[in-house]
Amino acid sequence: MLPVIFSGAMPMYEVMTPHVSDCADPRRKIDGLRFVARQPILDSKEQVFGYELLFRDGFENYFHAADPDLAARSTLDSSILVGLDTLCTGRLAFVNCTRDVLMQGHVRLLPPNLTVVEVLETIEPDAEVLGACRQLKQAGYRIALDDFINNDPREGMSDLADIIKVDLRLTTEQQRAAMIKRYAPSHCRMLAEKVETREEFQIAKQQGFHYFQGYFFRKPEVLTTQEVPENRINYIRMLQAVSGVELDLRKIEKLIKSEVSLCYRLLRYLNSAIFSFGSEIHSVRHALSMLGEREIRRWVQLVATIGAAQQRSSEVVLNALVRARFCELLGSRAKVGDADLFFLGLLSLMDAILDIPIAKVLEKVPVDQETKTVLLGQPSPLRPLYQLMLAQESGEWQEVATLAQRLHLQDSTIADFYWDAMRWAREVSSLSS
Repeated sequence: MLPVIFSGAMPMYEVMTPHVSDCADPRRKIDGLRFVARQPILDSKEQVFGYELLFRDGFENYFHAADPDLAARSTLDSSILVGLDTLCTGRLAFVNCTRDVLMQGHVRLLPPNLTVVEVLETIEPDAEVLGACRQLKQAGYRIALDDFINNDPREGMSDLADIIKVDLRLTTEQQRAAMIKRYAPSHCRMLAEKVETREEFQIAKQQGFHYFQGYFFRKPEVLTTQEVPENRINYIRMLQAVSGVELDLRKIEKLIKSEVSLCYRLLRYLNSAIFSFGSEIHSVRHALSMLGEREIRRWVQLVATIGAAQQRSSEVVLNALVRARFCELLGSRAKVGDADLFFLGLLSLMDAILDIPIAKVLEKVPVDQETKTVLLGQPSPLRPLYQLMLAQESGEWQEVATLAQRLHLQDSTIADFYWDAMRWAREVSSLSS
């Protein structure tokens, strides 16, 4: 696991990434990789199977001009691999392909073992398209049929498909049942799209779908109670302890000591060669004294969030970390007041992590009024930044452009910040293991 460094001179944690620093920066080689969002695809256990990549102006616009003659294929390959490593964390990349992308072979710029070629519903399944898909299959690519519907014109391609994606908004329950009965017994895996609620997830899972795409996993389950589960109440207490105006180090020390894993992490980090302290740190009290007040707040916020989310999908944790770092980076350029934007990003998914409404979370964790109102959906000076965060992660590019202009931010700056946030979150998520 890679160590996390705390430094008062830095705006936030810095993460050592030696395996990335030795590689070409993908942003320098393929600028378009920055302008992309990702939507997770989960399995029935809510673990990440892959990500659909949503390029701002289309996949071909970025890769067609990047290397038309494949003259620098090895350099391009290494750059793309580093990029996909950040975007997809080793999972599959689902890429929407137009007819031109299929015919020109642009998708072959992506590694076959990591790529699922999505054949869009607008593509006519003629002999040329079938031929191109067969060649891609032979080269090791997986084929997915996107937005598959009842009596779909691409039915003849089902023998080539590894995955059939069915939009819950475009089909009836009876039509989905018929498609599962027809295609699931073969080699095809069925994927439900636009799964927005937990009820829809449970129904789709019972119907026989294998994979699920949508934002149901970000929604709180809220079963029989609106109280924080007892096994996670200590993490709420930690957040309370570092949210006050003044820190009570004795109280924080006691809370950390009650969680053995937190003690271990804290002492290991500070005893690593990175800090080069003169003597070994043996106690929590000594460890806290070596960190500044700001670093104590950040560290506790981070590990408390990860600890509270241990029973949730790993994607919720990753998403919360990306939001936190992205908001903090945006705040370094946008004038939005003195709110703790890192904490805002973490709290934005705390309702899903704890399975209680956000209003209940905010009753237990004291935050400034601007943060509270924006999380409750009320008018706030932070609202444009918060909306920008949501638009960027969902690939709503027109909304991103509008909000960027309002906040006086460049598109390239936002793209860089989001890329850096994803890369940072991937490294820091190792804290959960």
